Amino acid sequence: MAGTSGERAAIRPPRPRNGARGFLAVVVAALTGLLTGCGGEGGDDGPSPEVWRFAIEETAGSVQDEVAREFARRVAERTGGAIEVKVYPYGTLGTSDDLAEQAAMGSLQFAMASPGHLGKVVPEVQVFLLHFLFSDDDEVNRRALSDPALIARLEPHYEERGLRLLSILFEGWMVWTTREEVRRPADFEGVKIRTMTSPLLLEAYRAYGASPQSMPYAEVYSGLQLHMIDAQVNPVFAIEEMSFYEVTSHLVFAKPAPFVTTVVAHPAFLDGLSEERRAMVREVVAELGPFAFEVQREFNRERLDEMLERKPELRVVELTEAERDAFRERSVPVRDSFVEMAGASGRAVLDEVLAAVRRAERAVAAEAAEDPESK
Repeated sequence: MAGTSGERAAIRPPRPRNGARGFLAVVVAALTGLLTGCGGEGGDDGPSPEVWRFAIEETAGSVQDEVAREFARRVAERTGGAIEVKVYPYGTLGTSDDLAEQAAMGSLQFAMASPGHLGKVVPEVQVFLLHFLFSDDDEVNRRALSDPALIARLEPHYEERGLRLLSILFEGWMVWTTREEVRRPADFEGVKIRTMTSPLLLEAYRAYGASPQSMPYAEVYSGLQLHMIDAQVNPVFAIEEMSFYEVTSHLVFAKPAPFVTTVVAHPAFLDGLSEERRAMVREVVAELGPFAFEVQREFNRERLDEMLERKPELRVVELTEAERDAFRERSVPVRDSFVEMAGASGRAVLDEVLAAVRRAERAVAAEAAEDPESK
């Protein structure tokens, strides 16, 4: 519904994670990297710390921000303050595409790189955009994403694009926010839903009967408010952060896919570290998986409660297994599209993801059998 200029001026804007971006940000990032990539001369208090730069794809206060700052804290602690990790929230150094490019060029030592963006240059990573690959059990998924065999399978594809894959992190489930209740594919007929621009996601929602739309993230709130779109998909913490729940009426938990990001580094930077420091980085990164899992669980739980407190009429819809099966059935052919796009290497990655989930399910089941009270 179009409004007058006065009505448009009164529209509440979202709280975007997107900030300043573009060519100038990239140039500044590169120049800053040259200036801060190593320690300088100190003052009276001794030499200044060596600076490592870590850019994330979310705003300050987000899951990724908490994880990156914990990485910085642990690195500082284990090096006695000899290394300072500076965290750059989304927008301060450009777009997600810019961050991956800067990490590959070496002006960033570390970055978060999500499949929705990185998939343009690493097609195999778009496997994480496919629906209904993972377990309903979050702990199973955390373990599957940290499976060494899965990471080893993906590593060469990152290396080919000038990136070193360090970790894959689970940030919670993607959730649909809609105007009307959605419990079956027929309910999606004609619904204009905003997704990321991945062809696989567009195909997935077309298979459900929806009309997927591309739209800049910062325009989704006004798009929902003006009825340019009817729905959108994001993890709970992002829905609260961007206030999307204010302009929709239902939160639909279908668990189609987890929201996943990867931690990457500049290969030459890592290879140039001493053996001791490389081991320290690997150790800290390994600890981030469980830490990130607990952070996302806390953030998503708290922010769901906050949304319901602010908008009591907001309806939470949790699909039954039978209802999810109807969506799952329609999602399977999209896997063939992924394999066609990513080729034999994509097929190998897809098979490894499914195998990692099975291994994690067996491990969790075995632990539960040994200690029934643990579940």
